[in-house]
Amino acid sequence: MKALVLAGGSGTRLRPFSYSMPKQLIPIANTPVLVHVLRGVRDLGVTEAGVVVGDRGPEIEAVLGDGSRFGLRITYIPQDAPRGLAHAVSVARGFLGDDDFVMYLGDNMLPDGITGIAEQFAAHRPAAQVVVHKVPDPRSFGVAELGPDGEVLALAEKPAHPRSDMALIGVYFFTPAIHEAVRAIGPSARGELEITDAIQWLVSSGADVRAGQYDGYWKDTGEVEGVLECNSRLLDRLGRRVGGHVDDASVLVGRVVVEAGARVLRSLVQGPAIIGAGTVVEDSHVGPYTSIGRNCVVAGSRLESSMALDGAKVTGVLGLRDSLIGRAALVGTTGAGADHHCLVVGDHTRVEVAA
Repeated sequence: MKALVLAGGSGTRLRPFSYSMPKQLIPIANTPVLVHVLRGVRDLGVTEAGVVVGDRGPEIEAVLGDGSRFGLRITYIPQDAPRGLAHAVSVARGFLGDDDFVMYLGDNMLPDGITGIAEQFAAHRPAAQVVVHKVPDPRSFGVAELGPDGEVLALAEKPAHPRSDMALIGVYFFTPAIHEAVRAIGPSARGELEITDAIQWLVSSGADVRAGQYDGYWKDTGEVEGVLECNSRLLDRLGRRVGGHVDDASVLVGRVVVEAGARVLRSLVQGPAIIGAGTVVEDSHVGPYTSIGRNCVVAGSRLESSMALDGAKVTGVLGLRDSLIGRAALVGTTGAGADHHCLVVGDHTRVEVAA
């Protein structure tokens, strides 16, 4: 089985960050989402992955390389524009050949893994198997109506009156039968080739289409709130690891990771938290659920439940909470001010906050 990972979307919901970086490279617990995805693919026993990329392809390739460090062989597949998930399958036809494959959206986080669902697919080999997750309000999702044995009876995209609470969450298993379905459908009302239409074509043609239910944690990291929530959930899974320098005047509490080359000076760090390589934290309090990227500076500040991406600098800010600070951004102080601040700061931005 091969993997098809989709990383060509523009990420409009994640602006301003997606102006300067592909949304699939946003780091969760200091690791890009796409790396988490590829590790999940590898855990299925897959060794060949096609990564569909748009105009940000060179940035993605610079991070992922040839895939060897993930135990994969990566083939990059260009897509001229986001034209729907089924279109991505069609442009990847040469790579996929006649192999079964798992298709995985590159901004989806399923940290509890889908090996059990993959085993179901391999054992029964339906024409297609969708991965579903029970949600409280399915109106914002593609929805699968299921029969008593997990067979898919019908699919609906963002229905006003859902007949099921089982949402499609961006992972699909396919046999080569999907290629005929993709060729048979036309663009939807929004001008895209929808994978739900292709799967519905299989259902309507009498093909065996099934659903595997994923009951673990799932998050679409396509917007800031989802990124911060997912970051907190993954930090909760950290173990304690100290590879950098922590001076005698500093205290680490709980599950804290200090990567090699980082320095913690005269500071309190409360886990779960991670301090990236090359970062300096001095005279500061880093609270729980905070990730600080590589080569950052945090000085005379207090922050919690926040993310600072690579190269960010936070100085003299005593109440930073629920914030996402972009690469090489600077957050500083100007004078007397409020008890805390909540900021979303894009790459290469300068923000001054009253102290």
